[in-house]
Amino acid sequence: MFKRILIMAPHTDDGEFGCGGTIARFVEEKKILFYAAFSSAEASVPPELPRDTLVKEVKRATKMMGIKEDNLILLDFEVRKFPEQRQKILDKMLELKSKLKPDTIFLPSPNDTHQDHRTVYEEGFRAFKDTTMFGYELPWNNLTFDTEAFILLREEHIMKKIAAIEEYTSQKDRLYSKSDFIKALARTRGVQIGSDFAEVFEVVRWVL
Repeated sequence: MFKRILIMAPHTDDGEFGCGGTIARFVEEKKILFYAAFSSAEASVPPELPRDTLVKEVKRATKMMGIKEDNLILLDFEVRKFPEQRQKILDKMLELKSKLKPDTIFLPSPNDTHQDHRTVYEEGFRAFKDTTMFGYELPWNNLTFDTEAFILLREEHIMKKIAAIEEYTSQKDRLYSKSDFIKALARTRGVQIGSDFAEVFEVVRWVL
């Protein structure tokens, strides 16, 4: 495990928020990383901005994190309507499984309340039945969260995460995008495990 890693983000930026520090560490360790964003959330882009704003931002953000351009997969499922597109999302996941052959999956937590996030979790659980899978933390969406798996990080990993998130200028007014919040959460998770910084995950499936 942790050789071929697939980050599944319901929308552009979810992967960075949920496990950006972990991505930075894995890039440093020369792991093979793929990032699949299932929607560029055009309907959520502020009306004064171009519709492809989030597409441009995710390309800059993932490049900042060190993910290869060819390993960024951008899909166009309509935001907030994932439950209606469940079968097509599952089919796409099965296609990604066959093509990428990941040994580890990061995706939204089972306790995420957003309908799109929950669909990605549920269909991901079905698609990758034989694959180690971790649910990442998005506190503003999590009804509860079980702190079951910690990945230890250094401050430079968190700063890389912050730099990537800052590429999403269209989302800069969201409270959870503030650098002090991101760093404080990573420090809190680090304190829980006796480290300076960490990100925490729910263990969905562990295949040894």
